[in-house]
Amino acid sequence: MAGQCRHKRGGITLNNQQIVPHLWFDKEAVEAAEFYVSIFPEGRITSKTTLRNTPSGDCDEVCFEIAGFSFMAISAGPYFQFNPSISFLLNFQPSKDAYTREKLDELWGKLSEGGTVLMPLQEYPFSKRYGWIQDKYGVTWQLILCDPGDEERPFMIPAMMFVGDVWGKAEEARDFYVSVFANSRLGEIEHYSAGMEPDKEGTVMYADYQLANQWFVAMDSAEPHSFRFNEAISLLIRCENQDEIDYYWDKLSTDPKAEQCGWLKDKYGVSWQVWPTVLGEMMETGTRAQQERLTKTFLQMKKFNIEELKNSFEGK
Repeated sequence: MAGQCRHKRGGITLNNQQIVPHLWFDKEAVEAAEFYVSIFPEGRITSKTTLRNTPSGDCDEVCFEIAGFSFMAISAGPYFQFNPSISFLLNFQPSKDAYTREKLDELWGKLSEGGTVLMPLQEYPFSKRYGWIQDKYGVTWQLILCDPGDEERPFMIPAMMFVGDVWGKAEEARDFYVSVFANSRLGEIEHYSAGMEPDKEGTVMYADYQLANQWFVAMDSAEPHSFRFNEAISLLIRCENQDEIDYYWDKLSTDPKAEQCGWLKDKYGVSWQVWPTVLGEMMETGTRAQQERLTKTFLQMKKFNIEELKNSFEGK
């Protein structure tokens, strides 16, 4: 129930980002997207569409960019709740902007309105200014003032926190994901040392890595968290052909019960969507009747079959 953002055809396009975070809201997807593009730098809505006659009724779907980073969001019912297992790390780098600290504080203030502070904005051993906030929609953001000597990273990085039954597996997961995606590499890693209980020596305090030329972060936390990875935030992989769909599906899917409409879960419980870009193009350019046929067809699929989708679109 995602993926209607235009890829390579005319008009506004997504950037070359292959892995796109997908946010599942009850009814607030468009409202939240408009809020985010109003408070972040370089924010813009790139497309809006409505999926009709789904199990959740008519669903608004919106694609947007903030700071050059693409997101998708959908209003599809109150089935999943956002939690900090996947957050977004925002790197403020003084080497790029003399007013970075002021901009961090300004954005923190806007995200705090109606939100919940998870870690106060203050100095920590790893940063002179850092905070973790859950905004009024439930999405969580980590804001950090980088040291001028730190290796440069993008402003926006998705961050996975491994807790509960996958605690201690952040490094294993990092290595697995790097093995799956082309144009991937390891970055920095810092482990917990002795005396940092409840976290265990040798587990991951922070690790970053690239998948398909995009940065991600992984960390372990032994705190008694009540949440885990869920479908509220999934990672959508944009695929150009059936071979790519088959490849990622075979590599990532481990839970047959979670396979539905292009969605799957990996062995760590992270939700992914393996999505053909041509489906978005057909949904955007098709007539109302073509869109409805296509929606009915893909809602019945587990792994997407491009040929069957095209046949449905053409009325065959």
